[in-house]
Amino acid sequence: MTTQVLACIDASPYAEAICDYAAWAARQLSAPITLLHALDKAQHTQTPDLSGSIGLGSQELLLQQLAELDEKHSKLALQRGRSILTAAKERAEQAGVTAVDTCMQHGPLPQILAGLAETSRLLVLGKRGFSSADAHGHMGVHVERVIRTVQRPVLLTQQHYKTPQRIMLAYDGSATAQKSLQMLAASPLCSGLPVHLVMAAADSESSRGELNNAAEIMRSAGFDTKTAIVDGEPEVVLHQYQQEHVIDLLVMGAYGHSRIRQFIVGSTTTAMICKAKCSLLILR
Repeated sequence: MTTQVLACIDASPYAEAICDYAAWAARQLSAPITLLHALDKAQHTQTPDLSGSIGLGSQELLLQQLAELDEKHSKLALQRGRSILTAAKERAEQAGVTAVDTCMQHGPLPQILAGLAETSRLLVLGKRGFSSADAHGHMGVHVERVIRTVQRPVLLTQQHYKTPQRIMLAYDGSATAQKSLQMLAASPLCSGLPVHLVMAAADSESSRGELNNAAEIMRSAGFDTKTAIVDGEPEVVLHQYQQEHVIDLLVMGAYGHSRIRQFIVGSTTTAMICKAKCSLLILR
């Protein structure tokens, strides 16, 4: 049963925003939160592998010292993980979520999430993590793989939390876009928020017809809905619209066709994520 909001917390500057967005989502969905911290040895240790360059006579001693240093790194990472989860839990509870659990597992984040996704209703993670927090304009090292492999909606946060007041669905008329539309209309996550349905395409009778049909579905579900067609490259015009209309949450399908095709695989949508100035909800 998929019930929990699963939030991935690390030592990056995104941690507080991840916690706050997870709390918002949990309140909207009336769902519990599980705060996850991944202990990835490849990221928390900086000890180089020198075993191949250790000279005769000193090899045994140096290998022992390296093993002790590696053990120290592991213990420190464990202590830091516990502190991060404790602080995150307190923050979520202060935000009004009563059911908050914590989880710490060893291994790469995508691998851990593959085992936890089945019991999760929504996955929340930062646009970048600890190892790539300063790589502005780029995605974190695990983000692409997580979005491609985890079969759950993903809320990808910016560094600072902003309570969603207006949402925008990037709609291209594809079967996947229609599925995303239906998911958005049926979910309580964004219930009560005004939604902008925006299509990056040439203004035509066909485009207007597709967009109007989509808008009727959202209005029937009780959403205050506006529509817009913006001509140009999607990663440019959709972001311009988002900023001009002060959109707090950009919603996209994980796969599509036409000009927004093969999500993540294609450079267009990779650019959409990298250039986004607001948080993104990516639907599967």
